[in-house]
Amino acid sequence: MFKKQYLPIMVTIALFMLMFAAGAFRYTGFFSLQVLLNLLIDNAFLLIVAIGMTFVIISGGIDLSVGSMIALTTMISASLVQNLGWSPFIVIPLVLMIGATFGCAMGAIIHYFDIQPFIVTLAGMFLARGLCYVISINTITINNAFYTSMAQTKIHLPGGNFISISVVIALIAIVLAIYIAHYTRFGRNVYAMGGSEQSAILMGLSVARTKILVYTLSGFCSALSGVVFTFYMLSGYGLHANGLELDAIAAVVIGGTLLTGGVGYLVGTFFGVMTQGVIQTIISFEGTLSSWWTKIVIGLLLFSFIVFQRLLTSRRTSGRG
Repeated sequence: MFKKQYLPIMVTIALFMLMFAAGAFRYTGFFSLQVLLNLLIDNAFLLIVAIGMTFVIISGGIDLSVGSMIALTTMISASLVQNLGWSPFIVIPLVLMIGATFGCAMGAIIHYFDIQPFIVTLAGMFLARGLCYVISINTITINNAFYTSMAQTKIHLPGGNFISISVVIALIAIVLAIYIAHYTRFGRNVYAMGGSEQSAILMGLSVARTKILVYTLSGFCSALSGVVFTFYMLSGYGLHANGLELDAIAAVVIGGTLLTGGVGYLVGTFFGVMTQGVIQTIISFEGTLSSWWTKIVIGLLLFSFIVFQRLLTSRRTSGRG
């Protein structure tokens, strides 16, 4: 009754619960609903960008441009709203469209020119980061009423707890992503293409359309994450989200998605992000450890999950043989 492909997700959920329980036993005030909600508040933008990355990795690709696209979104938003006085209701749809178009262009280049996604998205990363500094080399602070309101608004929950608007956006995004992945033709095509692109072509699936849409979705998620990040930081800066693409990849892999493509679940990505968040929170509660220990622990986890995935896939291969 238990399918082996669910094993990485179960391991991730168990690891998250174990870490949270360890924090609760060790630190006073750790075991509370608000601490759990704070994981979502602080990592809403990472969850959104990891959603797009999950689709890309399931399809057998990679997207290194997501962190730079977040920075570019913050810079465009800040420059238009703060310096030119544009309405946020024009700026936000504009940056979402820019992100989707950027992703669409990369997807088209990857497919029609048959270039490795690593190379194309690496070029996209440099391009987007460079465009940030064309706009400005300095931080642009945002004091627009709409943005400050979105940053400061708290949605109160029973028991005196609260979440931010960003959490609501992230949760809506994850629910929609789960539906798209498992209940639409596009989602099934993504899994089929990740399992074997040649087989997908022979089955008559629209590989070109699916691949371009995958990177379009990733670009859109990056821009949406950038909007949420702008609410979080209330500024635009070329170094925002530096290295976040690696955090997103780590969250997806820790969540049980195979780097080789074809296998992965959005629920796993959610807990992969939450696991990273609980590591950061434990180190913060400890007080004596450097924040770099977060990267060290995540790196060790990433190594462990990659080896774990390799063992699972090798067993499947030997079982078929």
